[in-house]
Amino acid sequence: MATTKRKKIELDARNQAPGRLASKIATLLIGKHKVNFDPHLDRGDKVVVINVDQIAFTGNKLHQKEYKHHTMHPGGLKIKPAKKVLAENPKEVIRHAVAKMLPKNKLRAGRLQRLSFK
Repeated sequence: MATTKRKKIELDARNQAPGRLASKIATLLIGKHKVNFDPHLDRGDKVVVINVDQIAFTGNKLHQKEYKHHTMHPGGLKIKPAKKVLAENPKEVIRHAVAKMLPKNKLRAGRLQRLSFK
């Protein structure tokens, strides 16, 4: 079996909505844009996202959207508003959106490792 040639694709996040950008990134990481796409093989490309700190939320999402995480202990629901997450670590907004768009299978971790930021 031949090894996969992975291209390095650079995307600019300036003034783009996180969800629309994440769907483009997920498609590139999965490899759906390639002619030889197979769902059970990992043939996606490497994706580098630049200007992540200049991402644009539309409407009131910056103030209303919340990121939730549960520790699996009683009373362990942790909630952070999008404004705070964006201020602390803007890369986490994109990484979270992309992770939710990738298929939940054994290839997911490797695909997420090919996502990087500048």
